[in-house]
Amino acid sequence: MEDKLNRRDFLKKASVAAVAGSTGLLVGCSIGQDTASSAPTAPAAAPAQDDSGAATQAETQQDTAAKEVNVNKNQTVEWKMVTTWPPTLPVLQEGANFIAQYVDTMSQGRLKIHVYGAGELVGALETFDAVQAGTAEMGHGASYYWAGKAPAAQFFAAVPFGMNAQQMNAWLLASDGLKLWEETYTDFGLVPFPAGNTGVQMGGWFNKEINSIADFNGLKMRIPGLGGKVIAAAGGSAELIAGGEIYTSLERGVIDATEWVGPYHDYVMGFYKVAKFYYYPGWHEPGTVLESIINRKAWDALSPDLQEVLRQAIIAQNASMLAQSDAQNNFYLQKMINEENVDLRPFPDDVMKALHGYALDVLDGVAASDPMSKKVYDSFRKFQKDVAAWGKISEKAFYNSIEVEV
Repeated sequence: MEDKLNRRDFLKKASVAAVAGSTGLLVGCSIGQDTASSAPTAPAAAPAQDDSGAATQAETQQDTAAKEVNVNKNQTVEWKMVTTWPPTLPVLQEGANFIAQYVDTMSQGRLKIHVYGAGELVGALETFDAVQAGTAEMGHGASYYWAGKAPAAQFFAAVPFGMNAQQMNAWLLASDGLKLWEETYTDFGLVPFPAGNTGVQMGGWFNKEINSIADFNGLKMRIPGLGGKVIAAAGGSAELIAGGEIYTSLERGVIDATEWVGPYHDYVMGFYKVAKFYYYPGWHEPGTVLESIINRKAWDALSPDLQEVLRQAIIAQNASMLAQSDAQNNFYLQKMINEENVDLRPFPDDVMKALHGYALDVLDGVAASDPMSKKVYDSFRKFQKDVAAWGKISEKAFYNSIEVEV
C-alpha cells in the first residue's frame, strides 16, 4: 500500500520534476523538502545581474521544458488490441472492450485502444505473434495458447487439478507468479498481466458417454494447454481450435468433444445443439487466468501515468470478469437443463482419479522439458501446497459445514 501511495504522489508531482529535472535545478521547492529550507542564498542570485547570463539561459530552458511537457500531456496515443475471442463473445471479448473504455475515460482520451476480435485484424491464434512484432501494441487471450513458443506459459493460465481463481490471483499478485510470468516473456519482448478469470470451468460437451477412463481412447477433443496433454496421455487426441470454429467442428464430427468455458459462454456458443452430454467439473481448468500482453517497446514508450492507468484498467477487468462469470453461470445452466433438456452428468469418481494420475505425470514431464518450466512449476506447486493447507481450515471447512439447497 505504501508503494502505491508513493507512486501516486510521484505522479502528482511529475510535471514539476520533469521541468526542474531538465535544468538540473529544483528552484525554490525540492520535492520532499521544506520550501523555506530550500530557498536560495544571496550569492546564488548573482548570475541574474546579467540579463544575457546563465540565469536567463536556465529560464529559457525551463520554459521550453514546460512547453514540451504540456505537448506530451495533450498528445493522443493510439493503440491496437487484438484478441483470441470471437468479436461478439460476452464477458471475454467484452472484457477487452472494458479495458479500452476504462483507459479512454481515465486518461481523458490521451490513450485510445482500438479492439479487434479474432479474424478482424489477425487470426485468433496469431495474437501472440502480432503483439510481439508490433502489428498490434496489445493482445488479450490465454497464455496456454502459446505453449509451443514457451512451454512455461501454460502454468499461468490453467493447471489440471491446480489452483482455483482466488488462489491463482494470490500466486500471481501476492507471491512470485507474475514475476516468473514476466521472466518467461522477456525474450519475446512482451509484458504480461492477468486480465480476467473464468472461475472453475465445465468438463465439456461430449457426443459419447464417459463411463470409464477407457472411453477416452481415440476421443478427439478440442482442448488446449496442459489439459490437452492429459487427454492425449489418456489415449485421446487434443485439438487446438479457435473459438469461432468449434461449433462447426463439433457439428461435422471433426471432433467428438469440446471444452470451452462455463454455462453462460457455452449457451451463447450453442453447443447444446450439437452435443449430447454436458460433463462436470472442469478438472482441466479450475481457475483459468486470461492475459493481456503488451509489446515491451510500446509499454516503455508510455508516460508513467498512462502506464498506471492501463495497469489499473487491467486489474479492474481481472476482478470484473470473474464476477460476471459467477453471476451468469447458474442462470444459463438451469436454462439449458430446463429449456433445452441438456443431459448434465458428473465424471465418474474413477475417471477423475485416473485423470488426476495422468495430470501429475504430464506436469512432471513438462517441468522436466526446460529450465523455465521447472522454475515456474516448482513455484506453482509450493504455493498450491501452502494455500491448500489454509483452505482446508477456512473455505473447505466452511462449505462442508453447511448445506445449500440447489
